Amino acid sequence: MTIIQTLISGLLLGGIYALISMGLNLILGVVRIVNFAHGEFLMIAMYISFLFYSTMGLDPYLSAILVIACLFLLGVITQKFMIQPILDTPATTKIFATLGLSIALQNLALMVMGANHMSVHTSYQSAVLNIGELAISIPRLVAFIVAVAVAALLYLFLQKTMSGKAIRAVAMQRHAAHLMGINVKRIYLVAFGIGVGLVGLAGAMLMPIYSVYPTLGTSFVLIAFVVVVLGGMGSMFGAFFGGLMIGLVEALSGVLLDTGLKEAVYFAIFILVLLFRPSGIFGLGKGAEEVG
Repeated sequence: MTIIQTLISGLLLGGIYALISMGLNLILGVVRIVNFAHGEFLMIAMYISFLFYSTMGLDPYLSAILVIACLFLLGVITQKFMIQPILDTPATTKIFATLGLSIALQNLALMVMGANHMSVHTSYQSAVLNIGELAISIPRLVAFIVAVAVAALLYLFLQKTMSGKAIRAVAMQRHAAHLMGINVKRIYLVAFGIGVGLVGLAGAMLMPIYSVYPTLGTSFVLIAFVVVVLGGMGSMFGAFFGGLMIGLVEALSGVLLDTGLKEAVYFAIFILVLLFRPSGIFGLGKGAEEVG
């Protein structure tokens, strides 16, 4: 029963990681930029959700649409005025730019909101679904269900709509896509906006589970990078299942080995994937452009 409980907890945790990673994967796969500020966008989303709760009494789940809209707009502005002008510069310039944005957003949050941990208090926050001897956290289960729904909707959007096909074309070969008449810059704006909007949804889903503080995003973005590399850049399917795999690895290593070793385990997996399959398990594969 302990192992079964651990597996369930790992899957639910993996759903949270998948929800955060899908937006990062979309940005990496389409815009081809390593966004080190992705964790800070998550932190901002959680602060916005907290402000809706504290000032208007809106439940984090109810304010999710508003948070997504705010983060989508923030993503479009960031892409338009910060990322777009440096797209043709060396990869190191882009890395330093997003790192600088990450540090700036952390310090802005520290100045405006302070260093204290802030959280919401809802009726379902500590609710548990009991199935025999198993206990399932309701907020984590909701986050997992939302992650599954988002992965399915993203798949349908990318596979069945013209905009989705254009995004996939740019992700595969942006120069060929441009020659076929696709407005690559507009696709970049849409992809970056959707990617940051997804992390806005993740922030709203995480607010009943975690407290928010200025450096919250750092730990989550490291895990998100592991998930993206494991699943494969440009693959929403890979980001979802990569999140589940890392959640299971973290939960099992914490029980079977030691809680202090869980990060060492999934970073060891990260290194092995980079060495033996750099494109990831579900990566775009041969013919796709490389990041940077």
